[in-house]
Amino acid sequence: MVIINSPHNPTGSVFSRAALEEFARICVAHDLTVLSDEVYEHLIFEGHQHTRINELPGMKSRTVTSSSAAKSYNATGWKTGWAIAEPALLDGVIKAKQFMTYVGATPFQPAVAHAIHNERAWLRRMVDSLAVGKNILADGLRNAGLKVYDTAGTYFIVADVSPLGFDDGTDYCMGLPELQGVAAIPLAGFSDHKETWKPLVRFAFCKRHDVLREASERLAQTPLFRL
Repeated sequence: MVIINSPHNPTGSVFSRAALEEFARICVAHDLTVLSDEVYEHLIFEGHQHTRINELPGMKSRTVTSSSAAKSYNATGWKTGWAIAEPALLDGVIKAKQFMTYVGATPFQPAVAHAIHNERAWLRRMVDSLAVGKNILADGLRNAGLKVYDTAGTYFIVADVSPLGFDDGTDYCMGLPELQGVAAIPLAGFSDHKETWKPLVRFAFCKRHDVLREASERLAQTPLFRL
């Protein structure tokens, strides 16, 4: 089984259709099963598009698509999601899940079903608001001297702290809360190949716009620090 995640946490990247078509070709050629984590599927920004891998040629029968209300409908604490697959694959998913959680909280399930069927306008407004927040934070990080990477989806921004004189994002993140009142997460913590991601950190913009503006001001005004 190959596990993929797009839109991607922590980088905010989204696989292009061309990349996924090539990936699908390889999966078909080598008879691979795919678990596709698409939990951020609706949090896509202008100029980018989410491609569902199970809709590409030869992939429907070999793909388990997982998603959730946690991100798209801003209900992380509900722990309510879903898996989409052909019956033979889905049977295995159901059996595996029962070893982790026997059943989801009952009242949340019809609430999520209502959101899926009736709250697309609310979802679009949330994504529009996230896009504004993304721009606020990106501008704030640039003003603070960080190199900022593009975010195609999710609500995360990746920034390089090496222009500030740091070669280790973990050191930078450890000092932020106390000295600047802002929190971030080093990307090295997400990877087995830590050296590759060492100077990169992840910020989140799923916050009120006034909070993002204040964070930007703190990052820009507080003198640089070294641990």
